[in-house]
Amino acid sequence: MKTIPERKCVGCGEKKQKNELIRLVRLAGSGEVTLDRTGKQAGRGAYICPNVACLKKAKKRLEANLETKIPEEAWKRWEEELNAHE
Repeated sequence: MKTIPERKCVGCGEKKQKNELIRLVRLAGSGEVTLDRTGKQAGRGAYICPNVACLKKAKKRLEANLETKIPEEAWKRWEEELNAHE
């Protein structure tokens, strides 16, 4: 039997199946941070639950985990995307 990988949400700290979470990735070439719904983009990644509450809780930790400063307009864009997804 194949096991399903688990990841920990940076916001709430809960362990969930990888396919239940959204990956944020700092792209290897440009250093831009983006939502990676496929989970396959190259770069340094971190996982969050697909809701705005976890995104807000994870703000400081995400910047530390991804080792970069994330612009405020990116946070707003992700909030809108997550609200549309719910």
